[in-house]
Amino acid sequence: MARPRSFDPDHVLHAAERQFRASGYNGTSVDDISAATGLGRGSLYAAFDGKHGVLLQAMTGYFARLAQGPRKMLDGPDEGALERLHAYLLRAVHGVPLAADVPPADDRAAAACFAAKMALEVGGSDPEVQRLANDCFSVVRTAVADCVRAAQRNGDIDPDADPDDLAYLVLTVIRGSDVVGAYGHGPDRLTSIAETAFALLPRPRHH
Repeated sequence: MARPRSFDPDHVLHAAERQFRASGYNGTSVDDISAATGLGRGSLYAAFDGKHGVLLQAMTGYFARLAQGPRKMLDGPDEGALERLHAYLLRAVHGVPLAADVPPADDRAAAACFAAKMALEVGGSDPEVQRLANDCFSVVRTAVADCVRAAQRNGDIDPDADPDDLAYLVLTVIRGSDVVGAYGHGPDRLTSIAETAFALLPRPRHH
């Protein structure tokens, strides 16, 4: 099959991301990607250097998308920081949305963090995937830690608490929600987890 004269690389990578999310890296063949994206095998190799190249570019695109979302949700004035953190935890109940030009995921497992999923499956043996996954984690952790600092400045979180420690805690709860959701627990259970985690954030000690 000859390479089409023009195609939208972003749309192809978004469709491939959805396929990897649904089937995993090892469970996805080049033919699966071809079917999902509408590009022939030859075109995929020419444009992306095969399945691994598609994965790395899809993860890079995911990182660019992911980097915007938490910042938009968590950035803002100090006085609203705690509420933004609360909203962010509750948003995580639904997982990480797929790209706007791809139909929504049909189950909670498919809405799990793409970078985390790939890091767990192949990151241990693939330094490039590991590095991209770490980049994704770091940008979200930094956004959460900055929001925690803003809440501390506003007197809503214990000033002695370590913002990075709390950011790791929040991120662990969010990524853990992916796993609990994948086991079939519904939004009510995941919302309860998010609310419990939010209630555990250390508040200032009033004398």
